[in-house]
Amino acid sequence: MNKKDRAPGYCQRGMTLLEVLITIVILAFGLLGLAGLQGRMQVAEFEAYQRTQAVVLLQEMVDRIRANPKNSMSYVPAALGTTTKGTGSAAEDCTAPTDQADIDLCEWHNALLGAAEASGGQSLGAMIGARGCVTNTKDDMPREFLVSVVWQGLSATATPASTTCGQASYTDPATRRAIVARVTIPCLQNVAGTTTCVTP
Repeated sequence: MNKKDRAPGYCQRGMTLLEVLITIVILAFGLLGLAGLQGRMQVAEFEAYQRTQAVVLLQEMVDRIRANPKNSMSYVPAALGTTTKGTGSAAEDCTAPTDQADIDLCEWHNALLGAAEASGGQSLGAMIGARGCVTNTKDDMPREFLVSVVWQGLSATATPASTTCGQASYTDPATRRAIVARVTIPCLQNVAGTTTCVTP
């Protein structure tokens, strides 16, 4: 059939089909990119949620130590020692301790486990693999404590060097996240006529 035999208004439409196929391929790549972006946004949102929980738990222990300055050494087992709380053991009964520091550490331990929020018998209220440490870094007055909260992130980043808390507790050290606060217990009183602090 030559050009003269074709009906009026007839034209080839093959190019339109090719354009539609190219558009579908481009759209598919765009949707895949959008799905990847959505996944990364969910990871970032969960990381931000965990960081917020960690800040709350860190500030809670800092406030408890500052509220109990005379017994601040009761938060660590020995001079220049470290107390570690959190994942690795079950929730504790906080009605048994009579010392305020022991009660504070018990309640902090349960908060790190996420015991305040549970579903199906599992604690969900804290970060993944949450741990908390109170370290006595200066034995004389004014005393200094390093309060750390560490947890497991979802993706690898730089390994935090600010604390050794939970250092060997995670499969990949680069997934360990940490926040740290330094607590200073000032001189509670001075000896008359001198600047020497009285150790409580």
